[in-house]
Amino acid sequence: METEGPPYPRDDPQRRPVPRMREHHDTVIVGAGQAGLAMSAVLRQRGREHVVLERRRVGERWRTERWDSLRFQFPNWSLQLPGYTYANADPDGFAHYSQILRIIEAYAVSTRAPVREHTEVVSLGEDGHGTGFVVSLADGSLHARRVVVATGPFQRALIPQPSQHVSPSALQTDPTRYRCPGDLPDGAVLVVGSGASGCQIADELLHAGRRVYLSVSRHRRAPRRLRGRDVYWWLDKMGRFAQPIDSFPGRQWPPSTVVTGANGGYDVNVRQLAADGVRVVGRVVGASGDRLAIQANANQILDEADKAYADFLSAAREFALTRVQEDLADEQPAEPTRLPAAINEVDSLNLARGDVNTSIWATGYRYDFDWVKVPVFDERGRPAQQRGVTQRPGLYFLGLHWMHTFKSGLFSAEYLAEHMARTR
Repeated sequence: METEGPPYPRDDPQRRPVPRMREHHDTVIVGAGQAGLAMSAVLRQRGREHVVLERRRVGERWRTERWDSLRFQFPNWSLQLPGYTYANADPDGFAHYSQILRIIEAYAVSTRAPVREHTEVVSLGEDGHGTGFVVSLADGSLHARRVVVATGPFQRALIPQPSQHVSPSALQTDPTRYRCPGDLPDGAVLVVGSGASGCQIADELLHAGRRVYLSVSRHRRAPRRLRGRDVYWWLDKMGRFAQPIDSFPGRQWPPSTVVTGANGGYDVNVRQLAADGVRVVGRVVGASGDRLAIQANANQILDEADKAYADFLSAAREFALTRVQEDLADEQPAEPTRLPAAINEVDSLNLARGDVNTSIWATGYRYDFDWVKVPVFDERGRPAQQRGVTQRPGLYFLGLHWMHTFKSGLFSAEYLAEHMARTR
């Protein structure tokens, strides 16, 4: 039988799963975050039957894996989904994560997405007949001609191997479990990683009066605003978001640009954090009890970030002279002059001596596709795909980081729908 089911919201969280007969669907979408809902909206517009399976609730990671003060790192006007453009007050502001969740929930309702919450996919395999896939659930299974895996790019916190050898007396956590400074044990805090999460958490802890160590990693920085426009506006206008992943060696995307939407949005600069009192050190490369081995590369990392900043300013200024047709504000001085020119390098850090009782490993995320039993992955466990299309006909991925371009994680939904139509 082919069933689409009623629109979201469907399931009562208290409802016990009911065993089902084998269902047959044209398309099964796994995941009801932004990507899965975007795919659903596009398929509904095209009249293609489908169902969206969500292991918990719509937008679950926005509910349970965000710290209390987190705000969207790009301006509100950039919030877009197929058929949805932000039109509320404060377009230049930065939405609190709870607002993002409300937008996702409202989008699921307005698009009448056929979501089944509390329906976890246990495994995904081929049906053995070349006609589609078997989607195994805890209480049965579904057959699908096509499957779109839309479980997001940030599936499991990537905790590096040295963490396993740190003294068990210290708390170890990650950004998905961190909530606020007051929840942490007394004493200093080590934040490992200087991407967007690491820098924002380190800054929050510092302003909460905590002593903070920050182990830096590769990153780029840019001004939050330049000549009255947000960095997102500049990157978009300059074509940076349209640069395809295939243009990078080994299809390896560049380090993330560190920005924040907290307190109205402002520049994030590790050198400024150091000037304000954060103890900056290089990359953690080993651990034994209370002692961490540190690579003496903090200055190299910050020099590279400074160069990225200078390159961005140079490119933006040239772009403004030759191609911008809109009025821009006068440029303001971009950099304060009191920042330290160099960081004092160390080759080790003693957690006990520094009274460090908490380590927050903001070292990125990894994919968790063990449940996908179809051989469509590369040697690193990443989906081998081009714009979301795999070599296995009918199996697609959506919502991955840099799937094709920076923005393609969501906006490839139209492309995938067109591909489905061409290969019907």
